[in-house]
Amino acid sequence: MDNSMEKLDRDNEGSSLNIVQDNINQLKTLFPDIVSEGKIDFDALRAILGETIETAEERYNFSWHGKSAARHIAQTPSTGTLRPCKAESKDWGTTQNLFIEGDNLEVLKLLQKSYHKQVKMIYIDPPYNTGKEFIYPDNYQDNLNTYLEYTGQKDSEGRKFGTNAETSGRYHTNWLNMMYPRLKLAKNLLRDDGVIFISIDDNEVANLRKLCDDVFGEEHFVGQLIWKRRASSAMADNNVSTDHEYVICYQKGKLDGFVGHDKDFKNYSNPDDDERGAWVLGDLTVGMTASMRPNQAYDLIDPKTGNIYPFNPNRVWAYIPESMEKMINEGRVFSLKTPLSDQCKNVFKTN
Repeated sequence: MDNSMEKLDRDNEGSSLNIVQDNINQLKTLFPDIVSEGKIDFDALRAILGETIETAEERYNFSWHGKSAARHIAQTPSTGTLRPCKAESKDWGTTQNLFIEGDNLEVLKLLQKSYHKQVKMIYIDPPYNTGKEFIYPDNYQDNLNTYLEYTGQKDSEGRKFGTNAETSGRYHTNWLNMMYPRLKLAKNLLRDDGVIFISIDDNEVANLRKLCDDVFGEEHFVGQLIWKRRASSAMADNNVSTDHEYVICYQKGKLDGFVGHDKDFKNYSNPDDDERGAWVLGDLTVGMTASMRPNQAYDLIDPKTGNIYPFNPNRVWAYIPESMEKMINEGRVFSLKTPLSDQCKNVFKTN
């Protein structure tokens, strides 16, 4: 068993790290004179911090219903245990990798002892809160049974499950209460030079930025990266095709920067000497299988010849049937057997 697995196994005994006590110990180390009979003297702490303490009733802050309870959830130790699954593992005695399966809140708590301030980079892909994902309430003794019950894999005591629909009066609140304790715990795992990347879309990007400012500090914001998630159009009800999503990046402490690499142009070409330079078809459906995109897996029928072109189960078309039919009717999709000259009769040029 390698060092990381030995460390995880050794530290995974009893309850998880008591974050409240750890915070108290850090305060005692910084300000030993604020401790009175083992308790924190907040009047003494205020005196030390002076005018830096905000006491006004109205002030700039980011708050929502349930924030205090969500903070308490992050601070409450877990009594769960990680069990090794050797039968499902590969190279158990020599691997340097760990794969942990379970409720992410529970797992984050259980990792606090073994990996407190040890992780250099964290990437999370949370629910985007589109009204379809399930967001479940946390309780203070989260364990595997709680996870199974809340995710609908197990039913107990008549619990009702559902999605976080936009009709909910606390649509954003539910999402924030789910995210807040997990980000607090993730921050504890990061090294002082560690960074976190979080994928998100337009539904919660504004709230995520505010939430991360609260957890990591707005001075630790690195960037809001934009990535193109689709090449084909996907018109929404407001006639806008949102083709991008975001990756939010924050640093734990001081970050020296990222080491970049030159862009690889080996798949780019410029057969027509376009003055804009080389290009590559950004078809994001390449590699997608029918099981991954079932609504795009169907046969194409040439409307003129009746020839059927069956879909490849290892790749799918770029458009759902309704969009493909519309493009065919508009003359924007042609049979490959049609001469190019017949395809390009309606051409418009500016003067």
